[in-house]
Amino acid sequence: MRQFISDSAESSAVGVVDVARWEQYGLDGTMPFQAMWYTIPPGGAGPQDGHPELELSIVVTGVATVETGDRITEVPVGSAFLLDSEEPHVIRNLGPEPLVVFSAYWMPLTVDGATDHPGATGASTEEKAL
Repeated sequence: MRQFISDSAESSAVGVVDVARWEQYGLDGTMPFQAMWYTIPPGGAGPQDGHPELELSIVVTGVATVETGDRITEVPVGSAFLLDSEEPHVIRNLGPEPLVVFSAYWMPLTVDGATDHPGATGASTEEKAL
C-alpha cells in the first residue's frame, strides 16, 4: 500500500491555482492514468483549459463551479465531474473555503482499444493547468 498526502506534495502555481502532480511519485507507466490535486482559493478560478485527455475530478473540500460552454454546474464536496476530451472548461471557487480537487486524466480509447495519441505526455493548453 502506498499513501499520498496532498498537504505535503510538491506543487506549483498556475495563476492562483496550486497544482500538485503525481508524476513526483515516480509512478509513470505503473498506472493507466495521470493524477493531480489542485487547490483554488476562495474567489479564485483556474484559467480556461482544454486538453486531449478525459478528466475525472472529485471535489475533496469546498464546492466547485464548473463552466463548460454555456453550462455552469455546482459540484459539492464528495461529488465528481467528468470532462470530455477537448472540452473547454473553467473551474471556479465561489465559496468561502479553499476548493481542493483530485483529478485523474487519461487519453481516450479508440474503437480498437488503443489510445488516440500513443506516447502522449499529457501536456495541454496552459500546460495541463486543470
